Amino acid sequence: MKFCVVGAGFTGAVLSRHLAERGHLISLIDERSHIAGNCHTVRDERSNVLIHRYGPHIFHTADERCWEYIRRFGSFRPYVNRVKAIARGSVYSLPINLHTINQLFGRTFSPHEARRFITEQTEAGRNQPSNFEEQALATVGRDLYETFFFGYTRKQWGVQPRELPASILKRLPIRFTYDDNYFHHPYQAVPTEGYSAIVSSMLQHDRINLELNRQFETLHMDFDHVFYSGAIDRFFDYRLGRLGYRTLDFERIDAVGDYQGAAVINYCDNDVPYTRITEHRHFAPWDPPHDDRTVCFREYSRSAGPTDIPYYPIRLAHERTLLDAYLRLASQEPHVSFLGRLGTYRYLDMDVTISQALEACDQIDACLASGAPLPAFFHDPSQD
Repeated sequence: MKFCVVGAGFTGAVLSRHLAERGHLISLIDERSHIAGNCHTVRDERSNVLIHRYGPHIFHTADERCWEYIRRFGSFRPYVNRVKAIARGSVYSLPINLHTINQLFGRTFSPHEARRFITEQTEAGRNQPSNFEEQALATVGRDLYETFFFGYTRKQWGVQPRELPASILKRLPIRFTYDDNYFHHPYQAVPTEGYSAIVSSMLQHDRINLELNRQFETLHMDFDHVFYSGAIDRFFDYRLGRLGYRTLDFERIDAVGDYQGAAVINYCDNDVPYTRITEHRHFAPWDPPHDDRTVCFREYSRSAGPTDIPYYPIRLAHERTLLDAYLRLASQEPHVSFLGRLGTYRYLDMDVTISQALEACDQIDACLASGAPLPAFFHDPSQD
């Protein structure tokens, strides 16, 4: 069979490789000039630093199948993400842990004492918080919320925290130990030669034809099926309106020596216009730069315009209503499946993207074997 896959990020790469290995012909297209989507990495010519072009990406997962799969296509080295935060003139460690709590409050709490103290700081009567702010006040209390979350969240999402769903904060842990590992998954690493090298290896198959700088609107639909991982509203030419996304702007900083001493520093105060500074040499300490040069990027978040790269789906109430309308349209497309972060308008971490693509491959195999039609969605985005 002949399939078209739209988008050469991880979703498209996993599907293309799988279907090619099953003997199908794959036409993989991407409108950008490179593969790997927002995980694209490139070696800087001036410094030799391997840059995460669209912001930092740390691979972390508890999914054994995902971990084994991704390592088929390149080597990974262990990496622990230890984020720092600058707030109110001081430097703290994130996620919030026992050191963060003791430093902010000028105490020497034990884990038990800190847990009791934070419980006393939380606001009662919030057993079922309905938004981000209520979740924060019920979980960490006002001081921690206003120091680390309020300003940063306003900058990142462009709205008041009380307008965001509580689920966003639920992804961020609070620890009553000195563990400052940003993630809790057993597998945490970065690819030795970058993510683009991993995706390139995935696409090395004689049944995959890759076309870059190619927009899906120019396609002639002479395929048995299309797997689409672009923005779902764009597929329908925005006929119902545009879904909301956040995009990012990056301001480059070139320096000599170690600029900030950490890979990522968040800037939590609302009066600092950027959300964080990333210094890319720290993602690969085994890979020294030329002439001790370093490359950093200040990161600014704003609403995505018509020509911007969409990064994060906002999924506020009015977006959910519009999304439901697009989902109904998508379900009526007989030869198209919608996948990935943009195709299903969901915030997905890299490992979840890969895991769900692998699950979609299982379902594709089952459908093809039984003669059943391929579904519009392999995961129901209306349930998230």
